[in-house]
This record gives sequence, structure tokens and C-alpha cells, in this order.
Amino acid sequence: MSISDLFDSGFKKRNEDHFASIVRVAMADGVITDEERAFLERLARNLNISEDDFKIILKDYASHPINPPTSYDNRLERLYDLVRMVYVDHIEGEYEGLLLNKIAVGLGFNSSNVKYVTDKALTLVRQGADLDTFIDEIKNMNR
Repeated sequence: MSISDLFDSGFKKRNEDHFASIVRVAMADGVITDEERAFLERLARNLNISEDDFKIILKDYASHPINPPTSYDNRLERLYDLVRMVYVDHIEGEYEGLLLNKIAVGLGFNSSNVKYVTDKALTLVRQGADLDTFIDEIKNMNR
């Protein structure tokens, strides 16, 4: 096995675990809505998760460990990616906020201020902020 094979398998496993964590968040209320399923399908494609793996994870998401990013910067990077996906997918309105709030809590953001963080994140993405600007702005709102 080459080093690139090790990297690829580790990267694939992280993506699957990350995806399973998001599925677990979506299942927190016991139901995956049509909108959530459509988002999960697009997310799976973006994370290079095969259709077979997608079905397995949906069926047995609880067997994957929850590994939220340990560093705040990594949490912000994942939030940035996910907010951009929601924005590009034109998920709007009340559902957009609910989905992002669920995901942000799953990433390890505090539930007491998650709406504030996701509202700011959406505003920044709508304004076309790059990752560095996004991270700086979110960090500065807590000061």
C-alpha cells in the first residue's frame, strides 16, 4: 500500500464520519424531511461518498463516531463549507435557518448563540466572503 492510498482511505473515512455526524443531527428529531434528504444527497456527492456508502450510512449512522472538529478554526472551516452548500443549493427561509442551526450544534457550536453565528455566517457567504474573511468576521463577533 502506498502513502497516497493511506491518505485517501483516511480522508474517505473522515468524510464518511463527518457525513454520518450530519445525518445524526438531521435525525435528531427522528425524521429526515425531503429537503434534508435532498441536502444530504448533494452533501454526499460533494464529499465523494458513493451511493452504496450513502445508503449504509443513512441506515446505520449511529455506528459512526461523532468527531466534531476540536479546534475553533476547523469548526469555522466546516461551517463555511456547509453554509456555502446550503446557499448554493438555494435552501432558503425558515428551513435554511433550522438546518444550519442543527448542523452548527453538531459541529460543536454552543446552542445558546448558534442562531447568531449561523445568521452571521449566511450574511458573510451571501456577501461573497472568502474563508479567511469568514473566519476573521465570526471570531470578531465574539469580541
